[in-house]
Amino acid sequence: MRRWWLIGILFLALSTAAFAVYVLFWKPQAGAAAKTVIIPRGAGIIRIAALLREEGLLQQPQTFRLAAKILGYEKKLKAGKYLIPANASNIEILRILYQGRPYEESVTIPEGVTARKIASILARKVNIDSSAFMRTVFDSSWARQLGVPAPALEGYLFPDTYRFYWGISPEEVTRIMVRQFFAQLPDSAEERAQELGFSLHEVVTLASIIEGEAVIDSERATISAVYHNRLKRGMLLQADPTIQYIIPDGPRRLLKRDLQIDSPYNTYKYRGLPPGPINNPGRESIIAALYPADVPYLYFVARGDGSHIFSTTYAQHLRAKRAFDRIRRQVAKQKKKQANRGQ
Repeated sequence: MRRWWLIGILFLALSTAAFAVYVLFWKPQAGAAAKTVIIPRGAGIIRIAALLREEGLLQQPQTFRLAAKILGYEKKLKAGKYLIPANASNIEILRILYQGRPYEESVTIPEGVTARKIASILARKVNIDSSAFMRTVFDSSWARQLGVPAPALEGYLFPDTYRFYWGISPEEVTRIMVRQFFAQLPDSAEERAQELGFSLHEVVTLASIIEGEAVIDSERATISAVYHNRLKRGMLLQADPTIQYIIPDGPRRLLKRDLQIDSPYNTYKYRGLPPGPINNPGRESIIAALYPADVPYLYFVARGDGSHIFSTTYAQHLRAKRAFDRIRRQVAKQKKKQANRGQ
């Protein structure tokens, strides 16, 4: 009888211990649906547990903290943005935070944006320090390590859609984007650049100007031809996107005083290409820079609908410009009338 009583006590003790282990490690803590959570840098176990409870991912913060201590994870949980699966237990949540596999964000970098704009996108999407990113972009030694033929990465941060994890370093993100640039560069790019009398850096610089001008894909090669023809003749490029790059409050409508800014990027003052790219062009603009259309045009002016009127002579260009100015004045009058009606 005494033996059965002892067996009963032992069974109860084991059952209690097993239940305690289940509650401590395996009992579902997270909600019925998966949820993302951001663990800030420098957060300790108490703050992390409180944050998880606030997000509805913990029912018992004290068991979470105890489980972390027993497993040795208490001071090893990593900052970042994580996806916590539905009905996750303490041990599952701890392993996610300990292994440091943050949630990945889909980040789209549009064609023709500057490094500064990319920094803003990355800061918003994956919590990159925008100032640190810009320092990395203009770090000449880092550019050299990545094989970029220039002292900065502007122009070589390939526009595409990427999967970046939360808190990725500026070095890693730039490495990925530059690698994609070289992967997308046509195989014959350097050979073709030499045929044109250009370096690869000059091709990328011209491609960035084309990217800044082109709205319609079919016009890229023709816009490229205009700039190639002007370069051959020693004419000023007079490319508005280069001015947009140097004004602090752009992009906006350019004023006459903007064209007087003393900068090597001002193609209204200085002949030839600017020192480097003014944005990060896509593959189509790079191809257009390498293979301009065989046309004699030296000028173009916007129609107002994204397309351009191309001209061979300055007289033709002035007529096209006057026509566009009339359209712009008409549009401005219509907008003013609409605004007055709305008052």
